[in-house]
Amino acid sequence: MIDPRPLSRRHALKNLACGFGYLALAGLAAERARAGRSNPLGLRLAHHAPRAKRVIFLFMQGGVSHVDSFDYKPLLDAKDGQMLTFDDARKIANSGKREGSSQRVMKPLWKFAQHGQSGRWGSDLFPHMARKSDELCFLHSLHTEGVAHGPATLFLHCGATNVIRPSMGSWVSYGLGSESENLPAFVSLSPSSGNGGPRNYGNAFLPSIYQGTGIGKAGSPIGEATIRNLTNAKLSPAEQRRTFELMQELNAEQLKRHPGDGELEAVINSYELAWRMQNNAPDVLDLSKESPATLALYGINEKPTDNFGRQCLMARRLCESGVRYVQVTYGDNSANPAWDQHSNLPKHKDHALAVDKPVAGLLEDLKQRGLLEDTIVWWGGEFGRTPYAEKNGTGRDHNPGGFTVWLAGGGVKPGFAYGSTDEWGHLAVDNKVHMHDLHATILHLLGLDHEKLTYRFDGRDFRLTDVHGHVVNDIIA
Repeated sequence: MIDPRPLSRRHALKNLACGFGYLALAGLAAERARAGRSNPLGLRLAHHAPRAKRVIFLFMQGGVSHVDSFDYKPLLDAKDGQMLTFDDARKIANSGKREGSSQRVMKPLWKFAQHGQSGRWGSDLFPHMARKSDELCFLHSLHTEGVAHGPATLFLHCGATNVIRPSMGSWVSYGLGSESENLPAFVSLSPSSGNGGPRNYGNAFLPSIYQGTGIGKAGSPIGEATIRNLTNAKLSPAEQRRTFELMQELNAEQLKRHPGDGELEAVINSYELAWRMQNNAPDVLDLSKESPATLALYGINEKPTDNFGRQCLMARRLCESGVRYVQVTYGDNSANPAWDQHSNLPKHKDHALAVDKPVAGLLEDLKQRGLLEDTIVWWGGEFGRTPYAEKNGTGRDHNPGGFTVWLAGGGVKPGFAYGSTDEWGHLAVDNKVHMHDLHATILHLLGLDHEKLTYRFDGRDFRLTDVHGHVVNDIIA
């Protein structure tokens, strides 16, 4: 029986769409703010001359111990086993005032040495990365907000511990657009569902087109990961093309009736992007055409490096194809994230074996291809670990007060170290770098002024760094 009710345009498109396009429409139609551009992902002028075009963020979920990896503190060896009083971040977070606790000093579990011409310290926890020290720019004085994983992870990605804000990749996509017409500007590889979950690659109040595209999930093999709703098994390629062309004809007619409608243009652009992704993304995600030498460089087809090696190689291929911001998560979906060793610090070694060679391989591959000079590689977690044993045990507690991350490529000084923690590696003391400062600096290297990159929502202008942040000019080459 024929339904006598008139068929609305939205209902028609929903039935005709291949799935992915309608999801994009549903999200964009809910947006009340208009982008004001014909193509919301089109290339846009930076605020100033950029040093980098793209970012690969290697997120070490759970918090790597900086005092066991790249922040050498001889005093920990000298005082190992002694009971001393340290400021306790958990007590301070609960009471709002400075409080200490008696803790047992714990020496590094891995041997430190100086590496390269720069002489940077690194332990044998990460031997491959340590040998790349002349390429790395270490920030030893980072400090952040949030002593628990959830708030600290949200702050790392979004610049806020509890309120819903756009993630950094979304801000970059909004500010610069995409270098590719066939792929999204922002991709998150193997994101975790915990500690913020999709908010860590979400768009919040920015238009939906700037949300990160998740591929895979933490704890699952990346080789089995796909982009959801990318293919349609019910229609042949020819039928899909006819469906797409019909939708475009309907959209063109709608544009004639509503010229200059930025929201409608964004919807149409999302359909076009979805169609182009169907024809291009599978090739980009296919690693089978890479040479045996390249696969070996990343540790692919080897245990235990195969999975993260594939993530890193996929990140390179995405960047090479024009994706602006690639977020690569090493972690899982358990209550205690990968690097979170409260009672078994030797477990750090298992995780290091999985990521060390792939990360070094990524740096080498980018350099060989001439991509490192305009790609920022950012490695680190949401916080560091304490210089003492938690509860007099065999692990270390969370430490947001002072820790190390490193950057490479994209205009930063290679073989350079900036800032320092105290003699224990506990608190940042010299040339302190807040997480807001790190965000501001990465945006600056991309040609974006963090104070000008704003979006008006609910009557006020928002930005990634809120009302904070300073560019760390001393690390820029």
